[in-house]
Amino acid sequence: MISRRLLRIKVIKALYAHLKSESDSLAASEKTLVASIDKTYDLYFHLLSLITELARYAEERQETAKRKKLPTFEDLNPNRKFVENSVIELLSRSDAVNDYNASHKLSWSRFPELIKTLFEQLERSDYYKKYMASPERSFREDLSLVVDFYSNELEESEMLEDVLDEESILWNDDLGFVLAMVVRTLSGIRQSHRDVKVLPEFKNPEDLLYAKELFAKAALNFDAHLQYIEKFTRNWDVERIAFMDNLIMVTAMTELTSFPSIPVKVTLDEYIEIAKYYSTSASSTFINGVLDKIVGSLTEEGRINKSGRGLI
Repeated sequence: MISRRLLRIKVIKALYAHLKSESDSLAASEKTLVASIDKTYDLYFHLLSLITELARYAEERQETAKRKKLPTFEDLNPNRKFVENSVIELLSRSDAVNDYNASHKLSWSRFPELIKTLFEQLERSDYYKKYMASPERSFREDLSLVVDFYSNELEESEMLEDVLDEESILWNDDLGFVLAMVVRTLSGIRQSHRDVKVLPEFKNPEDLLYAKELFAKAALNFDAHLQYIEKFTRNWDVERIAFMDNLIMVTAMTELTSFPSIPVKVTLDEYIEIAKYYSTSASSTFINGVLDKIVGSLTEEGRINKSGRGLI
């Protein structure tokens, strides 16, 4: 499931693109936002099939070794534990994964060098060596190996990042979030399952509506919100404040005033965390201070009205 944090990030990026392009079409920019969210879900299925490509490559390499003119004993009797990994087999024959990838034309076939590199990287890892050396053949051990691969080998892979950038500019910065979705999916797999229980695109059907509404209201009220923010940055030249800082604060203010079911603390925590990764090193502290003042002022004006279970 695509998290609310990632949806917030997508909205901020869409707002950035919309404002920088000086587009007159809010509908077109919203369409791009929705496409970006849907592409994240594509990446989820795309990555679920990645480990099966490594196993296929490993098996092809073993078959090639057997055809040597002078094969060694190891060539003729390879360790097939990884190739026959039961979790990878479940992923490889998953209708849920295969049907989605086929219908969305998602494939790793154009990137054999990536598959080769990732497999060699996996081979060098201590957990893979331990797995292959162990005489145990269990579903638990198979699952642990696959989870370790997705947890350890991909997020820092420059080659994978380059491939994803080549395939879609909309996958920029999605990898870490989607890997968490993949690991969550894998952690829910049981030996009795006949297929992979994939995550839905959204936890709540209202999540997409939330993202679209947040984007539209932030875009339409950008100038007014920016003027309001300027009251609390008098010691700063608002035009010299990082543009991303302003985007983050405007979007946060939009959420504070337009979404009564989202607690104030949740909004503040989320946008401060986003600022740590998407703006300058000092931005999170700066934004934290400004948003605290904004919350106090908006509350006094009666513009923050929260309702619903668990709201204070």
